[in-house]
Amino acid sequence: MYRTPYATLAVMKLSDVFLALGEERTRQLVRCISIGKLRTYQLFDRVKARLYLHKLNSETLAKSAPRAWSRLNEQDDEFARDLAQAVLVSQLDMVRAVLDFLGIPHEDGFFAKDIDASAYLKDNWQERAWEKFRGSFSEAPLLLYINHLAWELTKEPQMFLPKA
Repeated sequence: MYRTPYATLAVMKLSDVFLALGEERTRQLVRCISIGKLRTYQLFDRVKARLYLHKLNSETLAKSAPRAWSRLNEQDDEFARDLAQAVLVSQLDMVRAVLDFLGIPHEDGFFAKDIDASAYLKDNWQERAWEKFRGSFSEAPLLLYINHLAWELTKEPQMFLPKA
């Protein structure tokens, strides 16, 4: 079993997902943000402002990770949502693959906000998605996405972290 003793995410903030993943994984998540994807999805200026950067490039992004971690520790959930969005649009291949595997209907990685996912998220879906994709995609973004899906689509989400 891969569940941790954390409380359900329904009573937690999205920033708690990042905190449960830990500082090193959060640094990896910040480093995997694609400047090009931010521009494509018109998130560049928003991310630049949210990270308090005068200039946004891969170097300044990487250097901003400790400050991002501090903001997450302050339970800045709006910041956590923006950070998660920046990471996940940068990892759309993974997002599409996981959604396809779980059978969740989507349009190029994006699903309807009012979707009833209960039919798709059954039978240890987090563990199955982890086992299927952990060798194909980077660990930190995959764990973020699995937990983000739980946070966003389930009524009583559980934090998922694989055993070490």
